[in-house]
Amino acid sequence: MSVLDFVTSTSTDTTVERAVDGLYLFTRFPLPGQTKTRLIPALGAVGAADLQRQMTEHLLRRFQGFCPERSLSLDVHFTGGTYEQMSGWLGDEAKLTHQCEGTLGERLTFALQSGFAAGLERIVIVGSDCPDVTEDHIDQAMTLLQSQDVVLGPAVDGGYYLVGLSGLYPALFENIPWSTKRVLETTLEIAHRCGLSVALLNWLSDVDRPEDLPLWNDRKSAYSVGFNSSCHRGL
Repeated sequence: MSVLDFVTSTSTDTTVERAVDGLYLFTRFPLPGQTKTRLIPALGAVGAADLQRQMTEHLLRRFQGFCPERSLSLDVHFTGGTYEQMSGWLGDEAKLTHQCEGTLGERLTFALQSGFAAGLERIVIVGSDCPDVTEDHIDQAMTLLQSQDVVLGPAVDGGYYLVGLSGLYPALFENIPWSTKRVLETTLEIAHRCGLSVALLNWLSDVDRPEDLPLWNDRKSAYSVGFNSSCHRGL
């Protein structure tokens, strides 16, 4: 079954008392040699880690201003570093959660399980690899989750840059061939077998491989507005 065959739809404390929806940014501490490893041949270990840093800062800066306006709880779920390293990098205002050990599927499931257990009604997760994901994508995903079980942001490489759920469905993250071009297709097949309704957002590109670098190079000048001065501490 092709991806298009399955589309069922075309498409920290703030001033609010309690957010019922959550936005999770999945990222990794930018330690050279342990992040963006597929880009090391093109950028070197330090350059690949710096790219990870830049893209995370870009999305966090965007969402930190957006989430309070939408009554969304923003949480940075990280791996590859300590709380001290992460707060030294991103500042004290970022709400930080350490990802559990295991596969990406296990880490996604744990994050979602914890969020729903804490009372969130809808959760959207984005990675730090897609610089073109915007506030509009988050708005659209949250709106669709009022009537759909699952929302996916399909990536051109066959994965997805965003996943949103209105409930916990662990099967969506089991036996997935992560880091292959069949991630999205396999996820849709599982959703179909489970009887879940799914909506797709528009297709975007991740920055994972050397051939993806022109995407970031074309956009980084627009993203170069200064980040919180604390973000470079500890690197």
